[in-house]
Amino acid sequence: MTYVAGKIERVRPQQFHETVGLEDWRVLGEGACAYFRAGSLAVGARLVQAISELPDVGAGHPDIDVRYDGVTVRLITLTDDFYGLSERDVQLARQISAVARTLNIPADPSAVQTVQVTVDALAGPDVVRFWRALLGYADRANSPEDLIDPQRRGAPFSFQQMDTPRPQRNRMHVDVWVPYDQAEARIAAAIAAGGRLLSDAHAPSHWVLADPEGNEACIGTAGWTGPEPARR
Repeated sequence: MTYVAGKIERVRPQQFHETVGLEDWRVLGEGACAYFRAGSLAVGARLVQAISELPDVGAGHPDIDVRYDGVTVRLITLTDDFYGLSERDVQLARQISAVARTLNIPADPSAVQTVQVTVDALAGPDVVRFWRALLGYADRANSPEDLIDPQRRGAPFSFQQMDTPRPQRNRMHVDVWVPYDQAEARIAAAIAAGGRLLSDAHAPSHWVLADPEGNEACIGTAGWTGPEPARR
């Protein structure tokens, strides 16, 4: 299921989704997310406490967001030269889902998403330097064209190198990463709200849309290339 690079057993998004026992989770961008409908802050706190006691939980892993009605958990492996999913994330995802089931807290895979801001730039390094200073962000591991929030709270910024100016289109857009099985519904909702589809050339990996004034956005599914996997 994985390929080994150094000491990290890396896992690709489609491999993650095809793995038995990960039905609660969806890959968004480089990480895997799950949302558990706790129903109250007290129940959510109990889930977080149980997660904190799992043997595979370590420093900075996982990221947990607790709200009054639910808990969002994000798993991603961060090293000096890697930013993505690993076998460790697969094992911890299974453990977290098992804990949630023990506490009778249901997962809702349709309730997760992540947002990235993408900027087209002619002078890439100069533009990245500005945004790094302005946002207080850091370089993503092994990727000088991407910036991430060191606190892992804010949206990541990605910079795409342009060969020539493109005055006919906006040079900054929002990437919205949604679960692979929610993409078509989200696109339909955006079109019904006055948007239009500009391109589906890379579907089902991503679609390009525009609002009524032509401002662009992309719906992405984190590298999903096959049909929806059967539930096992």
